[in-house]
Amino acid sequence: MMMTPTIAALVVVFFVEPSQRKAATLGIWPLRPVRRFVGYAVLGIFVSIALVLVALPVGALFGVYPADFVNFSAFQQTLDEQSGGAELPLPIGVLIAIQLITIPAAALLNVIPALGEELGWRGWLLPKLMPLGTLWALLISGVIWGLWHAPLILLGYNYPSAPGWLGVTAMVIMCILVGAVFSWLRLRSGSVWPPALAHAAFNGAGGSYLLFAMAGEHIDTTQATILGWSGWIVPFALVVLLVATGQFTPRGTRTTGADAQEDVRN
Repeated sequence: MMMTPTIAALVVVFFVEPSQRKAATLGIWPLRPVRRFVGYAVLGIFVSIALVLVALPVGALFGVYPADFVNFSAFQQTLDEQSGGAELPLPIGVLIAIQLITIPAAALLNVIPALGEELGWRGWLLPKLMPLGTLWALLISGVIWGLWHAPLILLGYNYPSAPGWLGVTAMVIMCILVGAVFSWLRLRSGSVWPPALAHAAFNGAGGSYLLFAMAGEHIDTTQATILGWSGWIVPFALVVLLVATGQFTPRGTRTTGADAQEDVRN
């Protein structure tokens, strides 16, 4: 399913609107300026992880995420069930640290399936929508991305305890906000790879809420984690800040000062 946006984008650039610079149209190539490209690629990975993780203490603060940041009881329970009660080889805190440390590496491994979506959403669709204005481009691309998830959401994925309409609505809102962050990476880097890496890191960090939950407690994902309203607060604030500071200006339309010097060097 993750490859369908790429298939659609390839059909367009090869057959519907044939492009002479197909790789550039989709943001696959060129990968320069190198310093800027690498910077946004690294930034994409760690910003995505941070958005997922910070949603947990925010949810706990509002009382919608049943957190256990001390004993990690839900994770401990899972490990006990998997090991049959045998003693763990490492302290649970070390195991959690290992889980978190491996997320950036997982992003590198999972970038290809994430690219399957990003070539469609941020590679082709977002630039096509930019003539409508930045806010409209972010909103429309986010809504389309969210509705694309509707079949899975209606099957109970992500929001298993919510009515279908509520799950789809929540997914659309989340995709607008997180998609705006991915769009910022696409526009400022001029490449689809940073948002693809961010997407891969986002997916890799998505299950981290299970590490810090309290055993035996229900987690309503319409309210808690990055999927729920409490998890949208930080990405909303980040998007507002990016809009207010003009950070959605596409690369190449504002190349003065240090940016211009960097373009010349690279």
